[in-house]
Amino acid sequence: MTSTPTRIIMLSGPRNISTTMMRSFESRPDTTVIDEPFYASYLKSSGANHPMREEIISSQPSDWETAIENLRAPALSGHSYVFEKHIAFHLTFAPDFRWLNKQKMFHLIRHPAAMVASYKNKLDDVAPISHSYEIQREIYQRAPAPIVDAADILRNPAEMLEKLCDVLGLEFSKHMLSWPTGVRNTDGIWAAHWYDAVVNSTGFLPYTEKGIALSGELDAIAKASMDDYCYFYERRLQV
Repeated sequence: MTSTPTRIIMLSGPRNISTTMMRSFESRPDTTVIDEPFYASYLKSSGANHPMREEIISSQPSDWETAIENLRAPALSGHSYVFEKHIAFHLTFAPDFRWLNKQKMFHLIRHPAAMVASYKNKLDDVAPISHSYEIQREIYQRAPAPIVDAADILRNPAEMLEKLCDVLGLEFSKHMLSWPTGVRNTDGIWAAHWYDAVVNSTGFLPYTEKGIALSGELDAIAKASMDDYCYFYERRLQV
């Protein structure tokens, strides 16, 4: 009988290093990954006009219950772990969060100004960044879980990943630090629009300080997320 893999759930906002983290966990010999399983459900419920909208809705279940049941079902993959990458604002219209119960989970955060600046390069509507932080905080307050900051990981990938694995109850693997370039068959169909940098990567890029100047609505959205970001930042894992 094939045993049911342990689920590892990562909640993140957009334009973080979420896909890089997915690559990292997929590089473990004992882990397979699921990429943003609620993206189609979110697009259908919200009516949001994202790039490749119709292709995304056609590529995965777009009703919430089916998407949730697919995660609850045993994965006959031969792997010990299934890593789920979730963009938190995709859960805006989710009927409940019970599918998170009793799973290994962690939160990935990034400074809101950096997220807004990066997201604006791909999509004009940056408001979902604040929605992501609101949803992450709601979930965290229901069930506290480890928190990692993208900047900390990029500054020190090996030690931060080892710390994260330890608190999740996993054995750290050096395979998590590098991977071959290219698109994966586990990538969502939206990779063609969003994943250009990660597709060409072979590991975690060095952290660099970037001067970010936002104005108007962009600045307002970044500032609106700062309270939630600081709440998480104060509770993040450190080495």
